[in-house]
Amino acid sequence: MNGDLSRSMREIVDGVYRSESRRVFATLIRVLGDFDTAEEALHDAFRAALEQWPREGVPANPRAWLVSAGRFKAIDGLRRRARFEKLDDFAEHAESIADESVAPDADDIEDDRLRLVFTCCHPALSPDAQVALTLREVCGLTTEEIAHAFLTAAPTVAQRIVRAKSKIREAGIPYRVPSPEELPQRLDSVLRVVYLVFNEGYSASSGESLTRHDVSGEAIRLARLLVELLPEPEAMGLLALMLLHESRRAARTSASGDLILLDAQDRSRWDRGQIAEGIALVERALPRRAPGPYCLQAAIAAVHAEAPSAEATDWEEIVGLYDLLVLAEPSPVVELNRAVAVAMRDGPLAGLALVDAILARGALSDYRLAHAARADLCRRLARTADARLSYERALALTRQEPERRFLERRLAELKK
Repeated sequence: MNGDLSRSMREIVDGVYRSESRRVFATLIRVLGDFDTAEEALHDAFRAALEQWPREGVPANPRAWLVSAGRFKAIDGLRRRARFEKLDDFAEHAESIADESVAPDADDIEDDRLRLVFTCCHPALSPDAQVALTLREVCGLTTEEIAHAFLTAAPTVAQRIVRAKSKIREAGIPYRVPSPEELPQRLDSVLRVVYLVFNEGYSASSGESLTRHDVSGEAIRLARLLVELLPEPEAMGLLALMLLHESRRAARTSASGDLILLDAQDRSRWDRGQIAEGIALVERALPRRAPGPYCLQAAIAAVHAEAPSAEATDWEEIVGLYDLLVLAEPSPVVELNRAVAVAMRDGPLAGLALVDAILARGALSDYRLAHAARADLCRRLARTADARLSYERALALTRQEPERRFLERRLAELKK
């Protein structure tokens, strides 16, 4: 019985960790003033929970309990260090945070996690460091997951994170939401980071599951706060884009967790509430000025969402929107997506010519979706040998189990 109780309590604590740890961490940074101290306090707080909750029961507000526990553990540690090392600054810091007011449940725009996002995205940090630090500290992704998203080595990402923390500490970068005057110039980097967070949740970089609802849900929550704080067209466009993608979550996998492509999805399972909200945001954002990349991507997603079937999709409009997107945000990935749209409008041969031109430039040679797209176009053209080679290349690059199973099924179908 005690063993069952222990396992049950550990499962409860693990669940709280998954849902609350990054919020607790963000508040501890505000209170303690340092990333590493807050990280240590976070782990101390959860260790205390494992020791005390079985005896005392789960508190009514676990987040507040954990913030308080972590804070007091940090204060004790600073006082011990000040006593043993005779350092007045540690003693003063311990006393200052002992008097600090903590309000982890404050439901206002100055949300601790939003503060943390803007701190991690400070212009004093390099763009790569901004993204890596936010994904690690705000969302709790592992260094390996971030490295995969960046198509770079894990030690490189780890080094970026360490250097970014040092820069924040040494430069005295404030832990706050920027002033209204500073916000517009700071917004672009934050939007980029939030979208990367969403993408990791919507299509997980690796693992058994295609999606991570907790991560994509957090990105949407942060985007809502940004829209409330600064209702700029691109902030609304990003929120719309994420809602429109998220609306398809239930239809993207089978009951067994296998991947279902867009044209084969049961559209009755799409979340019409999220679609309506996303389309309304697109309509609000687009007329205000020349559309930016997020608004254009949201408009593309809205065309898909409004189509009653895959066959009824307005590919002419989608290609036109991609033409604008290539001008607004030129990149090989945008070109690849446009090529797929051209293939749907003009046929697989036209799309394949564009994909081959992208790959011939050396772009996207390690991007699994480029090879998967090429494989599909070759399959549709009955170029079986070429399709097999591209599927095999895509399979070698994927780290996600549902994608792996999908590609293996495609390869097996070619042999029939």
